Amino acid sequence: MIEIIPAIDMIGGECVRLTQGDYARRTVYYKDPLEAALRYEACGARRLHLVDLDGAKASHPVNLHALERIRTRTSLEVQYGGGIKSAEALRAVFDSGASRAICGSIAATRPELFERWLGEFGPERMILGADTRDGRIAIHGWQESSATDVDALIERFRTAGLRETICTDIARDGMLSGPSIPLYTRLQRKFPEIDIVVSGGIASWDDIEALDAQGLRRVVVGKAIYEGRIGFDLLERHFRKTPTER
Repeated sequence: MIEIIPAIDMIGGECVRLTQGDYARRTVYYKDPLEAALRYEACGARRLHLVDLDGAKASHPVNLHALERIRTRTSLEVQYGGGIKSAEALRAVFDSGASRAICGSIAATRPELFERWLGEFGPERMILGADTRDGRIAIHGWQESSATDVDALIERFRTAGLRETICTDIARDGMLSGPSIPLYTRLQRKFPEIDIVVSGGIASWDDIEALDAQGLRRVVVGKAIYEGRIGFDLLERHFRKTPTER
């Protein structure tokens, strides 16, 4: 069964969700991200997707204190993204407890730097953020679009050893309208050696099963959990299964 990675997006130290990446269209679900992380851990989750939306806009990590608290108070492996645009920022993220770092804007604007980080820190710790709007990679907190498309960005790092990329279809993010299954299926088949992590649009357990049936390996889920479309009881049954049972 496909691996589910629960998501926490942060603004102002709170756990929020945006609609289509619009900072003006946000809903607060938890005042403290640690509360959400503890609920996920209690369900049996092992990995957490933590996004610093303030950091994405500011071009440097802003909510590292939340990362530190989650890593101190839980056993979750945290993949952290948002504002990682320098070696200093990347090291600060790892020093604060992240197991993996997600880099999107820097990979699109300074690909040689991201390639260097893949070699220095290892592809098992570096995740490519390939967030797309209208076929183009969105950068700087989704506020701008680059000239690069998602296929070209992934291909750029294929030979450098890239193992994992998170691809968000921004038009579907936070809309609970279902994921872009043809997009993710095509990318996974084109890049079989790279884990294409689905993000955006998950609305129900049926969506997860449909992705699993197409051979996708990991999916990030946020709003569908917060809105009760996918209950914590269902998550717990999934996480408690052995890998063979899934």
